Amino acid sequence: MPVHHTGRPASRRLRLPVRDVLCITIACVLASAFSAHAQDTAPAPAAPRAGDASTTAAPPPVTLDNITVIGQRASLNQAVQAKQMSDHVMEVISADNMGQMPNVTVAEALVRLPGVNGTRDRGNESLATVRGLGPRMTMGTVNGREIASSEPNRAVRWEVFPTEIVSTVKVYKTQSADLVAGGLAATVDISTISPLDYTGPGFVGTAGPVFYDHAKDVDGYSPWGSRFGASWVHKINDNLAVALGATYQKQKNSNSSIGSWGYTDATTSRDVDGDGSVDPTPFGAADQLKLTEQTRTGAMGTVQWRSGNFELKFDGLYSRIEIDEDQLQNWFNGLAYSSFSTGANPYTTPGSSYTIVDGDVVAGTLANSNLQVDHVISHYNEVKTLTAGGLNAKWSGDVWTLASDLSFSQAKRDNTWQAVRFGSNPDTVSFDFRRSVTPTISTSSDTPEWGIAGQTEPQALRDKIAALALNASRSIDAAAFTSLEFGARAARREKQNRHFVSNQSGYDQPISAYQDLIYPVSMPDLNVPTLTGGNMDAIADIGFGGFDPATLNEQLLDHWNVKEDVREAFAKAVFSSQLFGTDVTGNVGVRLVNTKTTSDGFDSVGGTVQASSASKEYTDVLPSATLNFLIDEQRILRLAVAKVIARPPLDELRTGRRLDDPNVTVGQLTGSGGNPQLDPFKATQVDLSYEWYFHKEALAALAVYRKEVDSSIGYRTDREVINGLDYLVSAPFNGGGGYINGVELTFQTPFYFIPHMENFGVYSNYSLVDSNLKEFSPEDNPLPLSGLARKTGTFDLWYSNGTFEARVGYKYHSPYTVVYGWNAARLARLQSEGTVDLSLNWQYSKQLGFRFQAGNLTNEPLRAYTDNKPNRLANQDDGGYQVFGRRYSLEATYKF
Repeated sequence: MPVHHTGRPASRRLRLPVRDVLCITIACVLASAFSAHAQDTAPAPAAPRAGDASTTAAPPPVTLDNITVIGQRASLNQAVQAKQMSDHVMEVISADNMGQMPNVTVAEALVRLPGVNGTRDRGNESLATVRGLGPRMTMGTVNGREIASSEPNRAVRWEVFPTEIVSTVKVYKTQSADLVAGGLAATVDISTISPLDYTGPGFVGTAGPVFYDHAKDVDGYSPWGSRFGASWVHKINDNLAVALGATYQKQKNSNSSIGSWGYTDATTSRDVDGDGSVDPTPFGAADQLKLTEQTRTGAMGTVQWRSGNFELKFDGLYSRIEIDEDQLQNWFNGLAYSSFSTGANPYTTPGSSYTIVDGDVVAGTLANSNLQVDHVISHYNEVKTLTAGGLNAKWSGDVWTLASDLSFSQAKRDNTWQAVRFGSNPDTVSFDFRRSVTPTISTSSDTPEWGIAGQTEPQALRDKIAALALNASRSIDAAAFTSLEFGARAARREKQNRHFVSNQSGYDQPISAYQDLIYPVSMPDLNVPTLTGGNMDAIADIGFGGFDPATLNEQLLDHWNVKEDVREAFAKAVFSSQLFGTDVTGNVGVRLVNTKTTSDGFDSVGGTVQASSASKEYTDVLPSATLNFLIDEQRILRLAVAKVIARPPLDELRTGRRLDDPNVTVGQLTGSGGNPQLDPFKATQVDLSYEWYFHKEALAALAVYRKEVDSSIGYRTDREVINGLDYLVSAPFNGGGGYINGVELTFQTPFYFIPHMENFGVYSNYSLVDSNLKEFSPEDNPLPLSGLARKTGTFDLWYSNGTFEARVGYKYHSPYTVVYGWNAARLARLQSEGTVDLSLNWQYSKQLGFRFQAGNLTNEPLRAYTDNKPNRLANQDDGGYQVFGRRYSLEATYKF
């Protein structure tokens, strides 16, 4: 992400407000009050010796005090055990049975973990930020293998993974030499089931309706959808077993939004109020109603064979999401008073007005302006798929263990935006984008008056990864060391993007020719002009003979191919000893990573497009070490140090550049594009975590960390000599470093210490982050680092008695910088959000259960601003102001 150093000392410590310190102190004191009770209970399982093998087998039903717990409580208990048994600072999400995680998608589960935030897309959680670093800094893996992404960079859209086909999710916040390099923020690993080790029910099936209440307020549109899933595990004999899973969900929702088109800058703004200073004004604005039908299908399969010391396992995962969406929009052109404006100041004509806040025109009325409004009827279709799988072979001897893993992952995305536009010239336009109010816009008339044009814009993206990993470990008895591990990995990744555009016009008919094809549509929740709906294809047929694929033009500067070859090798020593009378386990190792990238694309010099190619190679040495102090059966202190990297986003490694023609351009030459010579984002991190498992379902943990960032990546305008000429190029560049400091507090427990309250409990976490890293833009007031929310918290109260469970949860984050679209140069600031969810679970019998879930109960809107100025409402594509509504689901689960 784009960052630079603000000049504050790198050694500056994290400064916490008094109230935050007080919250942490109170929570710790509250936890300590339980210690007397904890001593009377059975101790939690002791942490493992370093190097103990882990498995993705589903645990048996969780029984506590002769009560078999279900749902959220069972998942929390299993997650606590997995965290305690780990050799990392990590978080775990666990299913209480196959296909029965407490959330619908992995994205929804991730954002409830300490230090993790998510951004909402169409009302669903999607991309995740971890410990103050954006989605592109998180490595995503399935069964330990790097996965392809349908995003142009490397970010993983976690809503792609339905929980029905997932066994566990682990978030590694510290690194070790055996983990695939690239998770500077964290490594998120999704595990599917190992059927030979599975001990749960053989079949789990789910079915039920889903309901998005925002859609109910749109005339003629249904808010109802459905969800189905099934998982089956079968042991053919003691040596061979299979697992199969499938899921299907259709959701129909809508969302209302409004956004500005950015503001004039210091060089183009003019003086609105006559005080001698320029006053930036919005270029324009848009509102939009999306009517979305989203269909998601997923499947997984595993075949596992084990005989003696040898084991083979083949596993595969598939996910497909299709978005079929009607988009009704109004585009409000010409709100700016700039150096390009002709005529008088539109904000001071009779009947006009304006409101200036912090030097910007953030509200106003333009009377008798005759501005143009475009009434847009559009349709968006997107299909994205993910395929991942591999073959793993392992031989285990008395001393040696040998393993090989061959894997493949492919992501595809095909999307097409198609639109027809009408126009009108209302006499008056009013808007109010102030931060303190819900954004509004209105016009004196909202009826289309003439036809304008049609547009088609398809885009295709492909991402493929093929990898081979070879690992070996040897048990030893040399002083404190218990085993040596080493291995190698070779991977090739190739990502390509294609983009086409067609603009068609030729409306010769009067507006009356379309009257039977168009109709007014009201937008729920927002005060905006009436939208125009209609039969887009029929309108196109009348207007210009229909959408013609032959008119599509290749956007060669958006066509790029990036190949990445990675060669890795690691060595790790695992030890177990004593220090000052305390058992200590851990590991020390190093990973050597060689990366070679080749980028192919097109450059434009003065309008002439020509093929271009570039390559780069670099090597990183990544040492790591972890110490686990097993203070007693309940308490663990972990210390971890590592050098980490995140390779540059693949789309930013593109070669395509637009450069001014030196034979034509007068004055400074400019350009824009990618940068195939980028170095990775690098940091050295230190983690210290204290974990107290004071009861068999309980945990109080305090983690502190520091990341010393050595180099970064971001968009800025810089001087570059090209063919002997001086250009000002806007592109991604490497920047300097800085620090990220953080504190994470986790507290969860049943209320066993309160009489008659043992079936109630709490899960909570709270995180604070501080950093002197900034984005490169705006140049005069840079935004904070993308993904860095200073405060993040989750608070869940639950009740569980073995047959019935209820949970109400609250999730909060303070403002942070985001990249909403596919262009990392377009930054916005997401304002603070607090969402409330509810879950009810009833186990009617051993086989049959029911679950009801409600999300976003307070209908929390999404709001983002731009240019690091809170009153500058962001573009819709960068967040803007959006209302999603509430979502509900009810499902029945049958298992045997």
